[in-house]
This record gives sequence, C-alpha cells and structure tokens, in this order.
Amino acid sequence: MTALRHSPAPDAPYDLRRGHSLWHRLATDTRYTLLGLPAALLHFAVVVAGVSAGLGAAVVFIGLPILAATAAAARNLADFERVALPGVLGRPVARPPYPPAPAWAGWFRRTMNPLANGQAALDLLYGVIAFPISLAASVVAAVWWTGALAGLTFPLYGWIIAALPGVDQTLPELLGLGGDDTTFVVFNTAIGVVFALTLVPVVRGAALVKASLAQAMLTRAPAPFADRMTAG
Repeated sequence: MTALRHSPAPDAPYDLRRGHSLWHRLATDTRYTLLGLPAALLHFAVVVAGVSAGLGAAVVFIGLPILAATAAAARNLADFERVALPGVLGRPVARPPYPPAPAWAGWFRRTMNPLANGQAALDLLYGVIAFPISLAASVVAAVWWTGALAGLTFPLYGWIIAALPGVDQTLPELLGLGGDDTTFVVFNTAIGVVFALTLVPVVRGAALVKASLAQAMLTRAPAPFADRMTAG
C-alpha cells in the first residue's frame, strides 16, 4: 500500500512566505534602528567618560587601569552589537579574537590585557562614531513610521483637525489644491501612503548604514564553509 503525498499549492504559500518575510525584515530593521539608539548612547557615554578619566589620570597609576576597564566595557558592548548583526545583514559574522593574558603574566599584565589587542581601539572608536549614525538612523525610522501611521489613519481624525479654529492656511491651500476639508484630509492621507510605500526600503537603508559600520569595525570575515569542513 503506497502512501499518498500531498504537495502544497506553489503559489499561495510562496506569497504568504514573501509577505511574512517582508514584515519580518521590517520588524527586524525597525527593532535594530530604534532599540540600537539606547545601546549606542550607553557605548558612547562609557567610552567618552572612561577615556577622558583614564587619560586625565594617566600621569598617575590609576589612569591605565581605567583605560583597560573602559576597553573591557567597550568589548562587552560591542558583543551586544555583534549579536544583532546577523539578523540585519542576513549572514553570520565572526567575533574578532581577544587573546587572554599569558599564563605567566602578573597581575598588572592581566589588568592591562584588554588594551593589548588592536581590536580594543576599534571597539572604543566605534562607540564614538556609531552614536551619531545610530541617532540619525533611529530618527529616520521613527519619522517614517510616524508619517505612515499618522497619514494612513488621518481620515479618522483629519476632519476634527480641519474643523479646529485657526486651521485656515493649510498646505494644500498654499499649493493651490484647494482649502476645503476633503482636500485637506485626502492630501494628508496621500502623504501617509507615500510614507507607507517607502517605509520598508527607507528603514532597511537606515539599518544597513549602521550595520555596515558595525560589521567593518567590530567583526572579521567568517571562515568559508569549505574551510570549516573536515574530511570524514
């Protein structure tokens, strides 16, 4: 007795997968841009405060341990960024090696070990450079989401705004499109449609700008799959 195999209809599941993938991509990029701002602010604050304190106290003994502690903190904050990168870039990333202190090292060498790696400078520099870029990316994402949501729902409340006292010189009227309430509502709704239609590529672009910087400064190229294969 043979078992019957049911093949799914090719078109509908494919369309559903495309829609799910699109929303998943938008959600991932939005989360990365908006939630990445507090992390970037923390990274920036830690690096600026730590490096300033360390350099200011460099003439005394305590300055170097402060710089080492700042480098260690920047490394941990960079790890959070690395965790988010595969979801945005769509491919794995590799963490740069951070060699431990040698077994023979004394306490001072172990304390200063976070500064003994060249990647430490990139982790610190990333905290300074990434903050304004993360701020710009989050602002762009927030503006486009606000424009899309406010515009698409404008027919629900736009009539109330149009009826408010003092709302006479509207943008449609200044553009010569008319000053009636219907034109006002339709015009702002159309703007919302434009924001909605461009939401995915704009948020995607904002996320990729930030992620590309993080990839360049905080990661190294993963080993090719063929190199990781072992003969069996």
